[in-house]
Amino acid sequence: MDVSNQQLLLKRVVNVKAIVTPVWKEEMQQHLQAQINQLDQQLQQLDMQGQRAISEIQKQSLQPPGPQTTQQIENIQLQINEKKSELLEQKNQLLQNLQQVQILELDQEVNQFQMEGFFRVEVGDNLISKMQVEIVMRDGVVEEIRGDL
Repeated sequence: MDVSNQQLLLKRVVNVKAIVTPVWKEEMQQHLQAQINQLDQQLQQLDMQGQRAISEIQKQSLQPPGPQTTQQIENIQLQINEKKSELLEQKNQLLQNLQQVQILELDQEVNQFQMEGFFRVEVGDNLISKMQVEIVMRDGVVEEIRGDL
């Protein structure tokens, strides 16, 4: 058996980096601001839905409300507050990300995302170096591929 022709097709994680440019910064800021606006809308909807649910329970209950009704209202309020807290935490993270984007220096490299890619490995290859591949982009265009393909 000839071992010199043995190959394997493997999968690796490829880091994709972006070079900070004015265009990249603007796009990232717009993207993050859109996400923040979406969370603000979700928070408003949550408040309105919660108020509607509480109003419905109050309309259908005896006056003054009994302990069961009070418990239902408290449970709804608790659920609303938990979801609000979760959304506010996400918003806070986005605001921090927005602030970080604003202070990035031009031509700096930042991690953008990761993707998977396939590669061939054969006897004699350095597997570690083949696993360490990254792509560098400038405004969405691949500028450099680093590593052992």
